[in-house]
Amino acid sequence: MKIVFFGSDDFAEVHLKALIEAPHEVLACVTPPDKGKGRGLKVGVSPVKARAIRHGIPVLQPVSLKEETFINSLRAAASDIFVVIAYGRLIPEEILQIPRQGALNVHGSLLPQYRGAAPINWAIINGERETGISIIKINPLIDAGDIISTAPIKIEEEDTAVTLRARMIQVGPPLLLRTLQSMARNDYALTPQSPRDVTFAPKLTKALGHIVWTQSARAIHNLARGLLPWPTAYTYYKGKLLKILSTEVIEEETSAPAGQIIAIHKKGIVTATGRFKLLIKRVHPESGKPMDAQSFGAGSRLGPGSVFDRTQ
Repeated sequence: MKIVFFGSDDFAEVHLKALIEAPHEVLACVTPPDKGKGRGLKVGVSPVKARAIRHGIPVLQPVSLKEETFINSLRAAASDIFVVIAYGRLIPEEILQIPRQGALNVHGSLLPQYRGAAPINWAIINGERETGISIIKINPLIDAGDIISTAPIKIEEEDTAVTLRARMIQVGPPLLLRTLQSMARNDYALTPQSPRDVTFAPKLTKALGHIVWTQSARAIHNLARGLLPWPTAYTYYKGKLLKILSTEVIEEETSAPAGQIIAIHKKGIVTATGRFKLLIKRVHPESGKPMDAQSFGAGSRLGPGSVFDRTQ
């Protein structure tokens, strides 16, 4: 099939690579304009743009998707289909109607659950046991198109957003190729999403990571897993921010107040929560590097009876 690819990050780039290596023709890649990164604001290119340049594929970077020259370029490409992955912008209906078979999106959840910007993170934060990948026909609404294919993925007890995303990167490209093959044969079905089953996965914010110690150990554990690598779950100790990188639930009751440290040993810092105990295994202090929690406790003179700040 003749494809115009829309995307930006490494998740999208892996799918683009699979399309280039398959018997499909990628006519052009659409990616956001280059942005300055780091202290020097050195201009960097997206992984999708880098992959396209490597293979001699034309790159389109419109500031506005309503630019007439951009829309004319899409029409001139005469593509069969658009493939949109992690592009980050809502595509106007005028553009969706250009390719012969419309546009596909690869989304990191089992739709209609977790529509939105951060489906992988929210599935973990909410304690889901299963998620997956959905490929949908795009319509003008966000993540609301008819479903063409899905692939379920189990969420393991110790999965973080990083490890779960890595597995999705392995599952997504083969599913996309199978879906395109079925569309080329006209051997596929469209399944409308059930409105009553819709849930949302809004954009992550730094404030979301502030731990409320009166929540259960399980809820805090899920938050820490779901917010890696950004913004991370965090608390404060003696007024300084402390990122919580790795935790484990200890299903033991305690009479200690939420946020109070119960014990410190070689496995980490045992802390009271609203229900059960939480073992903090790795942390990242405000003015230091990531380290094991026991070392942080020793260096901070933190011990049983110390309390993590509940507010700041």
